[in-house]
Amino acid sequence: MDNGIGNWPSIHHLRRPDRTALVDADTGAALTFGELDRRTNALADAMRQRGVRKGDRVALITFNSPHMLEVLFAAAKLGAVTVPVNYRLSAPEMRYILQDSGACIVFHSAQLTATVHDAADGTYVRETVEIGSAAQRVAGERSAYDALLASGDPARVEYDIGHDDLCVVMYTSGTTGRPKGAMLTHGNFLWNAVHNFSIAEGLTPRDVNVTSAPMFHIGALGIFTLPMLYLGATSVILESFAPEAWLDAVEQHRGTVAFCVPAMWAAIDNAASIGDRDLGSLKFTISGGAPCPVVLIEALRGRGITFTEGFGLTETSPIAAVLDADDVVTHAGSIGRPVLHVDFRIVDDGRDVPVGEVGELVMRGPNIFAGYWQKPDATREALRDGWFHSGDLARCDEDGYYTIVDRKKDMVISGGENVYPAEVEQQLYRHRAVAEVAVIGVPDETWGEAVAAVVVCKPGQQVGGDELISWLRERLAHFKCPRAVVFVDELPRTATGKILKRELRANWSDGAMVAAR
Repeated sequence: MDNGIGNWPSIHHLRRPDRTALVDADTGAALTFGELDRRTNALADAMRQRGVRKGDRVALITFNSPHMLEVLFAAAKLGAVTVPVNYRLSAPEMRYILQDSGACIVFHSAQLTATVHDAADGTYVRETVEIGSAAQRVAGERSAYDALLASGDPARVEYDIGHDDLCVVMYTSGTTGRPKGAMLTHGNFLWNAVHNFSIAEGLTPRDVNVTSAPMFHIGALGIFTLPMLYLGATSVILESFAPEAWLDAVEQHRGTVAFCVPAMWAAIDNAASIGDRDLGSLKFTISGGAPCPVVLIEALRGRGITFTEGFGLTETSPIAAVLDADDVVTHAGSIGRPVLHVDFRIVDDGRDVPVGEVGELVMRGPNIFAGYWQKPDATREALRDGWFHSGDLARCDEDGYYTIVDRKKDMVISGGENVYPAEVEQQLYRHRAVAEVAVIGVPDETWGEAVAAVVVCKPGQQVGGDELISWLRERLAHFKCPRAVVFVDELPRTATGKILKRELRANWSDGAMVAAR
């Protein structure tokens, strides 16, 4: 019996075969659940003919498309394991993931053919399959993917797949070093869907999701996109994010929900045409992947967008906590409260800390991953006594709202005082001239570490480092305030919008930043 996610299209094929499952926003083509089931059956059979078996790894190095989701569901029907890979990585970085995962076949976008062939060289990959770009699909060009799908039998063949079977190995962003493959089960995705249904006003089969963040990331895949397919609702898929294209999709398809990371929300808020757009179909939206500046939240609410924030990790598949729309301003900076089936604790050396004190956030629930691929030591460190140790430092107030104060590795210890960069960053975002900011610790002979800020100014705005520090000292304890401010044109980020503080720290590892203003 198939209890995996691959059976979701088959169930809806029986229940509502003519309902739209996926829309290719770039071509306008739509797939019903009946068509999605037949196509994924055929693709599963074609992969089986190529020797893909239960447990084999199938890599995806693609821009967003309905085809990307078809590969995921076809692999799931076989009991194979999908490995989504960040398409923005270099060939050597891709090669590491392909080699580490032992992927036997790679599906890739046409734009990435040369890089993928380079990356696959010398790995276990037996075959690469090119998926046409949006432009090629618009032109009606057939790709190797189309030929492969046409070679398969569209009849359903059911395999024995359980909730505990591995479904996806998704590599963490690697902000602190080599990425690790988080093992996510079919059951993890089922429970994540349940958690999605409890957000804000909830979801129904009549909802329309707009997916524009890259689906190689757990946020775009696990927030709305997969849950909508479990529910029998519709997702509109954009090949890549552009604010005007996102606005077009919401208007044209009457999107009701959407997930974006803060950098994307900022681009949407700054879009030239947003003042003329009809966004009334949106029931609610969610931001995740990084803290969203309160000034941006206020701006989006001012445009009539019901805005919520979610917290989670790749290892939690991803939803773990939600800050509801009523709380996003009054409790700005908090991640909210745990979702329905997830337990939180704040601990120090395994013991619960008092309310209001800082410790490590640990979690348990049916959405928690199974461990790290081929890394037993890292798995034992992360999963202890039934709890996932997140590596996030947090505190909980008397009303049960949790606040992430920072990653354990990002905390700055200056003169014996703990400084949490997230707290300093949230305050700096309130300055009129600050567009983006990252607070880091840099070496200091006297204090061990000194607090430093790397700032991107808003267009047409200027502020001096000394002025910014003086402004901040009126709002925070002096030991929390930067001793140095450096201005840059842009901050280094991962493909999913997370700031690469590792790169910033490396730039000033010799302490030279402390003298800067």
